[in-house]
Amino acid sequence: MKPIHMVDVVGQYQKIKTEIDETALRVLGSGQYILGKEVSEFEKEIAQYLQVNHAVGCASGTDALMVAMMALGIRPGDEVVTTPFTFAATTETIMLLGATPIYVDIDPKTFNIDPSKLEAAITKKTKAIIPVHLYGQSADMDPIVSLGQQYHLPVIEDMCQAIGTDYKGKKVGGIGTIGCLSFFPSKNLGAFGDAGMAVTNDPALAEKLRMIVVHGSHERYKHEIIGVNSRLDALQAALLRVKLRHLEEWTQARRTAAAVYNRLFAGADVEVPLEASYGRHVFHQYTIRIKNRNEVADALSAKKIPYGIYYPISLHLQEAYRKAGKPKGSFPVTEKATEEVLSLPMHTELEEEQQQVIVQSIREALKK
Repeated sequence: MKPIHMVDVVGQYQKIKTEIDETALRVLGSGQYILGKEVSEFEKEIAQYLQVNHAVGCASGTDALMVAMMALGIRPGDEVVTTPFTFAATTETIMLLGATPIYVDIDPKTFNIDPSKLEAAITKKTKAIIPVHLYGQSADMDPIVSLGQQYHLPVIEDMCQAIGTDYKGKKVGGIGTIGCLSFFPSKNLGAFGDAGMAVTNDPALAEKLRMIVVHGSHERYKHEIIGVNSRLDALQAALLRVKLRHLEEWTQARRTAAAVYNRLFAGADVEVPLEASYGRHVFHQYTIRIKNRNEVADALSAKKIPYGIYYPISLHLQEAYRKAGKPKGSFPVTEKATEEVLSLPMHTELEEEQQQVIVQSIREALKK
């Protein structure tokens, strides 16, 4: 049996090595390394895939979130409603702009923001809502978008873990005001370095996004708004264009692997991921809930089986964000999840024999 990897980016690369290598050499020989045709073509292809009107490449998923909020005019003193159960970048970018994250607890089954608790968090200072499509599954967007319309608030979809996810037959990203993507190497569509993108159906917002990522300018040395340096490299765009052609095939491979895990866990004292009835899970992570999580994790480590805990500390309890946080006990569903979640190896090269070893190891640990 091959070694078990949490994410096998090398194995994936080996299967498309010829395409990738030829593309890389072509771009290296072109002399066009920043923006240019490769970036504009990739933007068109992503827009087509996500069924949105505009896509703007940037340097990372974190930058996509920052640029989106800058385009929407988020300023110091504003409040942005979001989830405390996600990667730090969601809160980090809010606070870098001087705004305050206002947290809403999660649904215990999907791990996404609980729409039923959202309205209570909205105040006169609220300027945006950021739902996160965590682990590869969409948040329940209809009630979120409805509240956004009711209170005249833009909705920024943090879809950094969820490219290709469906919500009621529509791909996420174009449901809210702006969608933010990450192409970090371990993502379902991963670059060979950092890369990101913001997508929207609003032409005026798209134009503003495009200006912000190049220092707030339309033309060189003429700066009309405050911007940043967040250009997408031509090499990353070109390589992502190759990988995009394989994305649906890879998504199906992940879904197949998830189905195998579900079957192997049948009858075990493990809560497997729920696929919500409203959409298609793309399994960026395969995350189980388990009561004695730490003991099971130790047992996996002893057998050199990789795992992840996403996330062990909720954002409202992080030292860096304590100023905007809440005391322990404020978000009980989130806090319980941080003690029980365990993400297992999930990638396009995962084999059933490897999954059998992983699941059997967990079953043995549960009996101790």
